[in-house]
Amino acid sequence: MNAVTGSEAPPPGHRAPAADGADGDGTDVPRPALLRYALGSAGMGVYVTVPGLLLLYFLTDTLGVTPWLAGLALLLPKAVDIVLHPFVGSLSDRERARRGTRLRLLAAGCALAPAFVALFAVPGPVADHPWAAAIWVAGWFVVANALFAAYQVPYLATPTDMTVGYHGRTRVLSFRMVVLTVGILVGGALAPLLAGEGDSVIRYAVMALVLGAFMVVFQIVGIGGVRDLLPTEPRREAPGGPESERTAHGSALAQVRDVLRANPSFRVLVLAYLLVSTTTHLVLAGLPYYARHELGRPGFTTVLMAAFVAPALLTTPLWFRLSRGWGKQRCLLLCQAFFIAGALGLAAGDVAGIALPLLCTLLLGVSFAGLQLFPFSMVPDTVRSAGTSEIERTGAYTGVWTATESTGAAAGPYLYSAALALGGYAAARAGEDVTQTGAAHTAILLGFTVLPALLMAAALAVQSRYRLDARMTRTTGP
Repeated sequence: MNAVTGSEAPPPGHRAPAADGADGDGTDVPRPALLRYALGSAGMGVYVTVPGLLLLYFLTDTLGVTPWLAGLALLLPKAVDIVLHPFVGSLSDRERARRGTRLRLLAAGCALAPAFVALFAVPGPVADHPWAAAIWVAGWFVVANALFAAYQVPYLATPTDMTVGYHGRTRVLSFRMVVLTVGILVGGALAPLLAGEGDSVIRYAVMALVLGAFMVVFQIVGIGGVRDLLPTEPRREAPGGPESERTAHGSALAQVRDVLRANPSFRVLVLAYLLVSTTTHLVLAGLPYYARHELGRPGFTTVLMAAFVAPALLTTPLWFRLSRGWGKQRCLLLCQAFFIAGALGLAAGDVAGIALPLLCTLLLGVSFAGLQLFPFSMVPDTVRSAGTSEIERTGAYTGVWTATESTGAAAGPYLYSAALALGGYAAARAGEDVTQTGAAHTAILLGFTVLPALLMAAALAVQSRYRLDARMTRTTGP
């Protein structure tokens, strides 16, 4: 076993790949199967976008929930994910070891759509009481996040389960990133249009119903892609027998501790991505407030969201090509630096006209493409570089990774809601018109610009400590 490549025998139906240190660029992977796999991300793109973009605004400006309580309603359910995602990861490893596939968990995750609809379909008697509405949203958020984990964790284990090399994993994830962008665009553009200006719970429920149907269709397509890329392996005993398997898969928190302790490269990547995820989800949560209160254009949320996401359709292939010469680490650091510049540029508001916020958002979008592509393609690098024993618990790694992403998805809106609360932002019920104070406007602006710039600067500082990529690029070459 090569400790650098982490190579292993290919699953049935796949020819042996080049070692990670050779040309293993994944070009032998059938494109139709790869496309079907990537299409599963379209549905996931909707789920990771719409709650992050609209749920905080839905709570404060439609249900009348105060910012501090709305932030808690989004944060506390995500705290469950710290344990839930690693548990699902270990469960998927058991499925893979015993049945040769992770498909049962993926199928269970297709129940996400009804929970997504329930998240926004708050009954009238509940919506009349802000505390009750917050509890309703928080409860369904827990359910939806659990079903999301059931799909996302085994789904993201696929690139590590595949026998492709350093550049090949980036290629697989670049397909996913392009399709994920389409899902984010669909969710980010259609959700504000269907929900209107937050003046009706019914409109939010209709929005969730339409996008929920979109989600489940592409989830099912994605399962077919996983099945084609990873044919079922014969059932096998875990090394050392059943007792060893039980020992290898301890409690969820023990799995978090073990993978972080065993893999320093993964540990650095996780910490940096926690800051990146927090930053990007903070920006998503702040978009509706920035468009309405700082630009004076509530309907401009859709335009800014499109500017934030659409560049990924063009720049993801370009980032992939650039990474073949520069390596993933250098490209990722560049993306983080671009993001800082774009966030600070938004602080000017519409003083110089609407063109400047639009251009700065486009710069954030160019950065966002790489911020998603490179960390996700570096996770399999860290797992495979650690050897066979770590490859056997790929699901535990992806569980920790998706828990990190989920934590950032909660921390970002919570930090923004805290900024709003400190500024005295006044919540409103559907149809109410509330005038915000100068302090609230300051909180809206600084929380959307300076705060994410500081968070991304911290992410850049942590990411600069990542050393594995330099070793792997020396081995693989351009």
